[in-house]
Amino acid sequence: MLALASVPAQQTPPFRTGVDVVNVAVTVMDRKGSPVAGLTADDFEIVEDGKTQTVRYFAAGDAVADRPPMHLGLLLDVSESMGEDLAFSKTAAIRFLNTLIDAVDITVVDFDTEIRTARYSQHEYARLIERIRLKKAAGDTALYDAIGTYLDDAAGQDGRKVMLLYTDGGDTRSVLQFTGLMDLLKASDVTVYAIGELEHQSTLTKNQQRVILQQIADATGGRAFFPLAVKELDSVYEKVLAEIRAQYTLGYVSTNETTDGKWRKVDVRVKGRELKTRARRGYFAPFRAP
Repeated sequence: MLALASVPAQQTPPFRTGVDVVNVAVTVMDRKGSPVAGLTADDFEIVEDGKTQTVRYFAAGDAVADRPPMHLGLLLDVSESMGEDLAFSKTAAIRFLNTLIDAVDITVVDFDTEIRTARYSQHEYARLIERIRLKKAAGDTALYDAIGTYLDDAAGQDGRKVMLLYTDGGDTRSVLQFTGLMDLLKASDVTVYAIGELEHQSTLTKNQQRVILQQIADATGGRAFFPLAVKELDSVYEKVLAEIRAQYTLGYVSTNETTDGKWRKVDVRVKGRELKTRARRGYFAPFRAP
């Protein structure tokens, strides 16, 4: 058990990680849908399975001194179905990386029939861009397996974890089923932002893929976007970056000490204000055999 000092809420220590700490990344939005900055630990209430929890660790995205390191995952669909949209995806990914310099490292997962991963530091930016530029569309789409691979890798990282996914949303190859993927997403502390390239899909397929990508993002407290042209990307990036930089990180030690591996529902609220919050909806309790 991680030892925690008892401190007043206004003196909440900086964010830390630990085996018994539940980490929750929270985005707070006003009525217009704009991120809300400037909140403190005292402004939040965390309720787990109906019981109020105590915020032990806190960091605001705009507080450079206290915020935990951010790890970025970039998942790029390079399968044959992305043929007409791959140039769009590569341009989108590169433009986003040009605007996000906050990440301490970037894990790239490009996938078709196979899944390939590599991690780059900010100092290896040129190598990263070259990798993206050289990709060509071919093969089937192992989307769910690619996400699962990244989530497994990210589990060993401490700090904030943000995943940016570029795909048309159609999986044709994965061993991992969608229900299994959703369980992995719910168990992770990664925030997913999905950008769906659906312009060249049929109406039926487009609607199906929108639902899938929306569910993937919603499970993590993230968002899904569906731009129709490169010119729309700047607006998308402004929204994603604003959310990332205004995101709050809360940590608490659950009052439920049972180690049964069961799902626990988590609700994060802002006290006394009509603000909307987006965060992971819960987590699976640790499991220890008797």
